[in-house]
Amino acid sequence: MARRYRYAIIKKKEAAKGKLSVGLAIASLLLFGGAVGIAYVLEGSYGFIVGGICLFAALLSVYGFLMGISSFSEEKCTHRTSIIGSILNGIFMVGWLAIFFDGSVKNGTLTTADEIYFGSG
Repeated sequence: MARRYRYAIIKKKEAAKGKLSVGLAIASLLLFGGAVGIAYVLEGSYGFIVGGICLFAALLSVYGFLMGISSFSEEKCTHRTSIIGSILNGIFMVGWLAIFFDGSVKNGTLTTADEIYFGSG
């Protein structure tokens, strides 16, 4: 009779910081949607509330990215959520930075700072 080999697949846990990273990415995205909704409902007034929400969402994204990167050091676990969380938070960080710089250029604060720094104008 032929030998039968039985293989067992060991299920590993996901990295805890990786789960946190994905959760923070989702929270940042939900806060962005909430900020857009509040800005629409309030018709552009109370911009400091929307700005505060966006700043908090950007900080969550940065923290989520750092947690995603640090979760790769955890052993005996899979890193699927670490990869997903790091990529999503990295994309959201770049998006928040682009929104910030776009607002700075449209507001005129970035061009004035450049003129002072470079001595032109």
